[in-house]
Amino acid sequence: MMNVENSALFNLEYGVYVVTTDDGTKDNGCIVNTVCQVSSVPLRISVSINKNNYTHDIVKATKKMNLNCLTIDTPFSVFERFGFASGRDTDKFGKGFDVTLPRAENGIAYLDKYINSYISLEVESYVDLDSHGLFICTVSEAKSVSDKESMSYLYYHANVKPQPVMLSDSKGWRCVVCNYVYEGEVLPPDFVCPLCKHPACDFVEM
Repeated sequence: MMNVENSALFNLEYGVYVVTTDDGTKDNGCIVNTVCQVSSVPLRISVSINKNNYTHDIVKATKKMNLNCLTIDTPFSVFERFGFASGRDTDKFGKGFDVTLPRAENGIAYLDKYINSYISLEVESYVDLDSHGLFICTVSEAKSVSDKESMSYLYYHANVKPQPVMLSDSKGWRCVVCNYVYEGEVLPPDFVCPLCKHPACDFVEM
């Protein structure tokens, strides 16, 4: 039996990004953090995307995406829009979004705000990792748009994500991804976070 504390995994250092895509009828995007440069000649970057995300399906079908590198001034509303809703039934770039949509050379939109650079990727190969799909990509374009500091995953958790608040003295369980609090003595094993859609294994007792 594995002895795994999920909280230990949050000590791995990552950046925070928005992957933007185009399904042919609308622009879409999602939050990712598992991005890594894996070779220099040729220049390759790996991007892991949860298979439940509509963005995963678009990238797998179109074999291209833009990687938007978020900066530390990115508000939580951006994470709510791109991380807590599905593009299958939501227009991620619709009403209430105050960012215009310039296009990279590949025709896909990138954010003109809250980023310091964007990188256009073309999928070279794909690895099925059960819960996630790993895209190994070549770089077709990369541009810096500001000198603001990149946001790390740890910075997001410490400074951007709202801190949990218990509404009573009763026992509760906190989602380690979005800080949603489930109040109750026992967390149902099949519980799914209503905000970020993560399962019960991503909750810790408060």
